[in-house]
Amino acid sequence: MAPRLYPAVLEKADKKTFAAWLPDFPDCVAAGTTQEQALEKLEERLVQVAQSLAERDLELPEPTPIGAIQKLKDFVAFVMVKVAPPNPSERVNVYLPKNLITKADERAADLGMSRSSFFGLALNLALSTYGATGIMSGARTAAAKKPR
Repeated sequence: MAPRLYPAVLEKADKKTFAAWLPDFPDCVAAGTTQEQALEKLEERLVQVAQSLAERDLELPEPTPIGAIQKLKDFVAFVMVKVAPPNPSERVNVYLPKNLITKADERAADLGMSRSSFFGLALNLALSTYGATGIMSGARTAAAKKPR
């Protein structure tokens, strides 16, 4: 699914701070000492909310048209915030040699990652290096070239 743009409302808050919120996500609110900081925090929060929705198999809502959003007295601007719908995860069972799993777990711990995250990283690196079919086709090609 393509990234979506959601309208955010930027407001002047008390004590020289700014607040930003998304009408389509009532719990997605952020504040900062600058406009940029408030919007950066809002974008981070929106990614978390999108991930939470995906984990519960819920779709992102359709963005509200800007014309339908009421401006409050401390209104500063409408800003569009982009979020890419997360790619949902799927549980899989794999059988691997124990020593390979041990090495993977050790490296994952060194990187501060879970086993699943490390395997995902390793698969992404392998696919980007060899392509979706390159690993096995390369092995078959090499085997076919060997004299018998």
